[in-house]
Amino acid sequence: MALMKKGAHGLDVQALQQRLAALGAKLAIDGWYGDATETAVADFQRRAGLVVDGIAGGKTLAALAGQAGPRRLSEADLQDVATRLGVSVSVVKAINAVESCGSGFLPDGRPVILLERHVAYQRAGKQSAQLAAQYPALCNKMRGGYAGGAAEWARFTSLAIIGGEQLAIESCSWGAFQIMGYHWPRLGYVSAAEWRLAMESGEPAQLDAFVRFILAEPALLKALQAKKWADVARLYNGPAYRENLYDAKLQAAYERAERLAA
Repeated sequence: MALMKKGAHGLDVQALQQRLAALGAKLAIDGWYGDATETAVADFQRRAGLVVDGIAGGKTLAALAGQAGPRRLSEADLQDVATRLGVSVSVVKAINAVESCGSGFLPDGRPVILLERHVAYQRAGKQSAQLAAQYPALCNKMRGGYAGGAAEWARFTSLAIIGGEQLAIESCSWGAFQIMGYHWPRLGYVSAAEWRLAMESGEPAQLDAFVRFILAEPALLKALQAKKWADVARLYNGPAYRENLYDAKLQAAYERAERLAA
């Protein structure tokens, strides 16, 4: 069953509604993910100690099926971090939702990653031209070439073989908050390998990396505190944020989190 959120429809939504109704939710079993279903999901997440976002992703579906998730973030984790950063928890949830749809791990247990081939080109040094000529899907002046999901790990493995594991680690964004691996030195990690191990250990370590990243960027922290989404988008994801309406997505995710918290 894939991630579902408001606006989804079909048999998967109907199955979700049936599970929620069996747990006491008052909603129609109509296969439409509307306000009532979003509220029922949020209520379940609140009772289960999950991050409350009204989205039925992997963590929520696993909890509905009675499966434990010890490596997952809780609502309390996000509340603690929001307090440390001086922002509302909805701000933290907005970043989490937009960057990784709320989950730091794939269904197979590996961290969510995205290999940025233009970053690989920038970091490959003297190898850049040769790697780009032979493996343009992995190393390229232009961004793109994404495979998505678990297939990103195949790209990671290929880049590690041809360019070294450190290059592969540094060229990927990682986990629930999609922090680029090349930030490891200034965020206080001993090595790229230690960074990878932390990202693989669980969402709490991924959240810690997010906090380190924000605290290392005073301008980003200030933008988050002021909820200036265009500035947040630029500082977090670079000047190309306009291409995918990143700031608008952040604002929409924030507004959804605020609505569910009311």
